[in-house]
Amino acid sequence: MKKHLVIIGGGFAGINFIKSVAKLTEFSITLVDRNNYHFFPPLIYQVATAFIEPSHISYPFRKLFSDYDNVHYHMGSFLSIDTNLQIIETDNGKITYDHAIFALGTETNFFGLDNVRQCALPMKTIHEALYLKNHLLLNLEKASRNEDNRKAERLQNIVIAGGGPTGVELAGMIAEMGTYVAEKEYPEIELNLSHLYLIDALPSLLAPMSNAAKKTAYDNLKRLGVNILLNISVKDYIDGNVILSDGRKIKTETLIWTSGVIGREVRGIPENCIGKGRRLLVDEYNRVLGFDHVWALGDICLQLTDKNYPKGHPQLAQVAIQQAKLAAKNLKKLYLQQPLQPFIYKDKGSMAIISKYKAVVDLPKFSYTGFFAWLTWLFIHIIPLTGFRNRIRLALEWFRLFITNNPSIRMILQPGKNGQNNKN
Repeated sequence: MKKHLVIIGGGFAGINFIKSVAKLTEFSITLVDRNNYHFFPPLIYQVATAFIEPSHISYPFRKLFSDYDNVHYHMGSFLSIDTNLQIIETDNGKITYDHAIFALGTETNFFGLDNVRQCALPMKTIHEALYLKNHLLLNLEKASRNEDNRKAERLQNIVIAGGGPTGVELAGMIAEMGTYVAEKEYPEIELNLSHLYLIDALPSLLAPMSNAAKKTAYDNLKRLGVNILLNISVKDYIDGNVILSDGRKIKTETLIWTSGVIGREVRGIPENCIGKGRRLLVDEYNRVLGFDHVWALGDICLQLTDKNYPKGHPQLAQVAIQQAKLAAKNLKKLYLQQPLQPFIYKDKGSMAIISKYKAVVDLPKFSYTGFFAWLTWLFIHIIPLTGFRNRIRLALEWFRLFITNNPSIRMILQPGKNGQNNKN
């Protein structure tokens, strides 16, 4: 009988694991995900700023695996695992497994700030990115017809909490959107009332990257007019006021939260198998500690066996991809009764785009910035996109947008029976 593999989560880890085992006829594979598509998180901020369409960075699972008879898709949200009976429970039914592979990824971490959790705007999913896009455009419309300067300023101010790659890239994109779009299309708005803040509790932006990357990001964002506040954190968000750790208040209707992540909850796994950041503790082969038939890959796992990363690997796409490919090989070795290969992460570098023609790239042995870093960023972010058509469409769209500075998808599309589920 074929061994049944159940993969929970269709992100980088889940998709690359399936691709690596799909041709092995001894396995039957079921992918569980609440969305029916895979998407590319590093570019989600460009969806949120109306720069590209969601379809440019997403691809349906059923189409992706339509050529494999042994791969099936189950649309549902994970609820719990019964490791004794070897059953995965979702909100759409139960699935038995021979091996369960968790690739759930992470969710936004609000660090116990209830008001922030309720009112801030995260950006981890396509749904959240589209909601943020609508929110930004609606506020511009409101500000354009608002004659009260105090209310207009509150509508036009934007605060981004989190100075990592996502926060930096988002700040750069919004700043350029104000320069190239708002001045032309919203003549009624007094732009001198608009302020964009990027806040981080650490002493520098892009903390894990090189000093050259940090300085380049800081200097370029300052040039674009971004107010950068370092060594300061957000403590609360009350009545449209962002409360900072130094006592200052910023009036705004838009607090974008990119400040941290936490592993998704996995009910059914004992507490002693869960580590820092709610990540599943795994052995050197990515099996959850204490279980032979439960695996965890990517951001959801915490592996402390790699001598180069004794505190765990960074939560990056490359870690997830490398772990997924090796876990697939090890699973085959397991059934061939061959020795398993421990995971050792090969760092391929990191990068961030700051603004048009400006980016930073950190490779293992050297770093570089500027136009060539920007070209590298474009090239590297096109390669992993799923689907040849997606790559061509995005490359052509980027080429047009970077030349014209005029994205043309600034439509406010609100889901709902009548398309009028928000009153403005």
